[in-house]
Amino acid sequence: MIDNPFEHAAFTRRISQLDPALLESIDRYLQNLLAQKSSALQQTHYFHGRHENIYLHQHQLADLQQLLDESVKYCAEILDVAAEQLSIGYWFNLMQPGDITTLHRHDDCDELISGVVYLKVPEQSGNLVLQPKGLAPITLSPIAGNYLFFDPRTPHSVSENLSDQHRLSIGMNLGLKQHRMDHPNDLL
Repeated sequence: MIDNPFEHAAFTRRISQLDPALLESIDRYLQNLLAQKSSALQQTHYFHGRHENIYLHQHQLADLQQLLDESVKYCAEILDVAAEQLSIGYWFNLMQPGDITTLHRHDDCDELISGVVYLKVPEQSGNLVLQPKGLAPITLSPIAGNYLFFDPRTPHSVSENLSDQHRLSIGMNLGLKQHRMDHPNDLL
């Protein structure tokens, strides 16, 4: 296993090999659950008038499982470990027009890698801003179907959604299965 995959670069990008229609399917699924005020959802991290994280307790959507499996595969490659050794915790980040995501980190437990995959990204819907220690802030424009992976200790935020549409991404933390103590929706 690689001790620090971000020793020489603050982030790494991967491009989903899945059908773009799959991303739209996941967006519709979440929008439907939100409209129904489904008990399968838990909304947390209330800042600036919105819940930044939406956790899905259980899902029966094959498209979402394919995306999570792909996420684990990419992280296993980056960390140089077997995918079976990793556990993933994930949440949706739904940003309506005018929303931001506040500066935060993901190093609360034993995460080895954090990331985001973009599902729906209208133009000007907010950039990811990484603030790695000792470096100038790095602003990254999201692209639907792209993943960005980074060190969980890196402070980061998302700038304002200036579009007139919602933006949807899935945030994630991954660690070794035998060490995980994250949110209950981890896939163990």
